[in-house]
Amino acid sequence: MAEPISNEYVRKVANLSRLALSDAEVDEYRGRLAAVIGYVERLRELDLTGIEPLTNVGDTFNRLRDDAPGPTLPNQTLMKMAPRSVPPFVVVPKVIGEGGGA
Repeated sequence: MAEPISNEYVRKVANLSRLALSDAEVDEYRGRLAAVIGYVERLRELDLTGIEPLTNVGDTFNRLRDDAPGPTLPNQTLMKMAPRSVPPFVVVPKVIGEGGGA
């Protein structure tokens, strides 16, 4: 890699990954992230001419079945099981933006 990875870049990746890193961890992960990026760069240098893309490591394939609806849970049962509800809806934590996740 031409330029070293900055602490700000490590913090940005950590934020996108929802990780809280201390200053010491930022230094540690800067080295780890640089190693991963270096390995990817090495992989990009490989000549893969004539090699078919691998879609599965085994000789198996997905066995798809019809998308047919099955038995469902009664709405009242679901409302009783849910930690929070506003019938007929189940309240779930916000996971987009700064919602904090589940």
